[in-house]
Amino acid sequence: MRVQEIATGLWRWTGFHPAWTPADGAPDGWEQEVGCVFYEAPEAVVLFDPLVPIEDRDRFFEALDRDVERLARPVRVLLTVDDHRRSSEELAERYGGAIGEVPDGVEVALDRWGERIYWISEYRSLVFGDILIARGGVLQVPRTWIGEEHYDEVVEGLRSLLELPVERVLVAHGEPVLEDGRAALAAALR
Repeated sequence: MRVQEIATGLWRWTGFHPAWTPADGAPDGWEQEVGCVFYEAPEAVVLFDPLVPIEDRDRFFEALDRDVERLARPVRVLLTVDDHRRSSEELAERYGGAIGEVPDGVEVALDRWGERIYWISEYRSLVFGDILIARGGVLQVPRTWIGEEHYDEVVEGLRSLLELPVERVLVAHGEPVLEDGRAALAAALR
């Protein structure tokens, strides 16, 4: 498990996905380590695509229990892709939270192609699931995941996000872009 403070109140953690197999790690696949986001919204604790790290459950729960108690706000779990349910139900149950209720401070920037892309305006951050990933430090729309028949439509549709003042791009697969996110997003959509 890696934990990274992106800004005060915005964190990213990673964990090893328990369903990952070496075949998933092929050149067009995904790494075993996946990313999740924690956001202290004005009236809620928001967990995006949460995964309890199998490699460090105790340390994870110690930290999250402490933060949820300290903040004394309801927990909201948001999914970018239905396949990212991961530990959503476990965490919603543990904290008496809700799955899918978008709290103040978070907007659905785009909801198409089976993916919900979230916008956290306070941090000028976009949160992606599978439709945009990072490989070798470069953002990309994974052509083999999207499918050749939909690729151009997806890239064109994502261009609407360039209207936002994006500073950060937080992805579930690969490393996040933490500065000049709009330029990195524009490069991925060329």
